[in-house]
Amino acid sequence: MLMLSCESSTLRVLVVDDHELTRLTLQLAFSCQENIQVVGLASNGQEAIEIVKRCHPDVIVLDLQMPVMDGWSASSHIKAISPNTQILAYSSVEDASFQDTKAMPSFDDVCKKDVPTTELIALVRQLGQRGGYGSVRG
Repeated sequence: MLMLSCESSTLRVLVVDDHELTRLTLQLAFSCQENIQVVGLASNGQEAIEIVKRCHPDVIVLDLQMPVMDGWSASSHIKAISPNTQILAYSSVEDASFQDTKAMPSFDDVCKKDVPTTELIALVRQLGQRGGYGSVRG
């Protein structure tokens, strides 16, 4: 089994969204960044949990509304498996449930889907540092 880039200087990101286009776009955006590696793409919370068990990402961009298992359920499972993994709730919802998300202990931050990509990437980097990944400042 080949393990690629386990150096701590690489921020390992998991992208979870039920829209393929969103997953691919985010993967593309992150792959252009230095020191960020997308270690997995998942289309629902269950897939996300499986990837977390295998890859232990530093940061997860987690869509909230998904089939099979939504982001709210998945986040608490993920924190139980991997408490240091930082979870960014990624949502297009304009309703009150988005505000509730900020109060949920299993989310480290929230982000609306309409933010500029550069902002999303900056947020992911901040979360990675907060989670103490590699503890090497690039």
